[in-house]
Amino acid sequence: MNRIESHGRAEELITKNGMAILYFGNADCGVCKDMMPKVERLLVDYPNLEGGYIEASASPKLCAFYSVFTLPAILVFAEGKEVIREARYLSFLDLNERIERYYSLLFG
Repeated sequence: MNRIESHGRAEELITKNGMAILYFGNADCGVCKDMMPKVERLLVDYPNLEGGYIEASASPKLCAFYSVFTLPAILVFAEGKEVIREARYLSFLDLNERIERYYSLLFG
């Protein structure tokens, strides 16, 4: 997963891909570290889903821009629009089902 450190890079990821996921975490957050492999697995399971990681402590303005104030957080975009937002307590079973719904609509 690519590390994103600027608003321009985040917007590029979102606008140039049919579906994109932004994962917000922190190096000092144990839960964030544990969730990273699960997020990366989503990228394997859905090859047209592009992902980016935002280190919250290094990019506080980026977190504020996307209104992310708790970690970990996942934002999923479809055709440039935010369609899923999950934070703190993440259910990957639920998240996977929701991504599958949008993914099948976009990529058949």
